[in-house]
Amino acid sequence: MPSWTHLIRFIAVEDSLVHLGQLVDISRDIGRDSVDGVEIAAFVIDGSIFDGRVTKQVMHVKQLLSPVSREECNYIRCLGLNYMDHANEASMELPKAPILFTKPRTALSGPYPAAINIPKCAQDDTSDYEAELCVVIGKTGRDIPEEEALDFVLGYTASNDVSARALQFMTTQWSFSKGLDGSCPIGPVLVAPSVIEDPQALSIKAIHNNNIVQDGHTRDMIFSIKKQISYLSQGSTLEVGTIFLTGTPAGIGYFREPRVILRHGDEISIQIEKIGTLVNKVRYEER
Repeated sequence: MPSWTHLIRFIAVEDSLVHLGQLVDISRDIGRDSVDGVEIAAFVIDGSIFDGRVTKQVMHVKQLLSPVSREECNYIRCLGLNYMDHANEASMELPKAPILFTKPRTALSGPYPAAINIPKCAQDDTSDYEAELCVVIGKTGRDIPEEEALDFVLGYTASNDVSARALQFMTTQWSFSKGLDGSCPIGPVLVAPSVIEDPQALSIKAIHNNNIVQDGHTRDMIFSIKKQISYLSQGSTLEVGTIFLTGTPAGIGYFREPRVILRHGDEISIQIEKIGTLVNKVRYEER
């Protein structure tokens, strides 16, 4: 695996070009810093996210981008009902095996100033958030034993499984309702396994307009990251660049009283321990 620990993809102040970087100050929550206009510095990385080498050259962030580009991502695999409290709030039976749905690469987006775009077909007061730990696969594998599964992880980041609930509940297949363009923002930083040795030891929150609406912990997953990787690699090759969205804890907007809806101009943030905060504004498309 590459030598970086806190990788960002960004447009630089110095040349307005896209670069990869290793954060200079890893103690900062750069998702919030980006929104607040705080300067963010990074050592430039030569190469890709998979083989990058950290240099001594320092550049500054003009705009944060998704740490994984659409070109580097070949497949987005997502788990449904993977937290016990979320399955209970939905009054659904606990799954006997991981429930898989997928998103297209066109769903992939980044942190602020990237917006969550709600298209006309989802502007029905049912657009919703889901705070999730995102896992990026760093090497290709198949039939991966559970005890070796974390060796295949390139890094961890935050994600929001934006969902159009009315479209979701019209069918038993969720991929369309959760796969609209821009419905998978991830970021702001990709954190290496050397920093997050145990992905089941992280607090995870969703914050809607400064109100905490989800407050969970990854230890409460029904199927751990190890189990997910092992199970979903059975007879199915996990290629480098595959992204896993690993499920959401209780507190989604649709089941809250009163309901919480993503509306134009709202701010929705996903905050994960050791990663920071993925911040997005909500924008209703006009066409």
